[in-house]
Amino acid sequence: METTMKDRSRERRGARRLEAFEDHHIGSACVRPGHRVRLIDVSSSGALVETSHRLLPGTCVELQVEKGTDTASVPGRVLRCMVVRLRPTWVCYRGAIAFDRHLPWFVDERGEAATQWVI
Repeated sequence: METTMKDRSRERRGARRLEAFEDHHIGSACVRPGHRVRLIDVSSSGALVETSHRLLPGTCVELQVEKGTDTASVPGRVLRCMVVRLRPTWVCYRGAIAFDRHLPWFVDERGEAATQWVI
């Protein structure tokens, strides 16, 4: 069967991405050993982040996130990383991290990624 451009452009993500703080309520995040990141979007299975620290594709990382008084550490793997802004004294990288297990705040009681989250 022939694959059309429309088929290739379909959403391939397995979990809904949350972009706004009002949706995910994650106040801060860092990649161990303490490199601060800004969440672009996050789901139960991964995150897109911006940081001044270069993330090497294929490497294992641990994303630590805080939501109110709760914290979680989720191991994952860097899928890709690219420069998105460049200044004379500063570089901003955007990297995609696939989690090895679901972020606990976005799973149902069976441990599966929830399609609707109650926050």
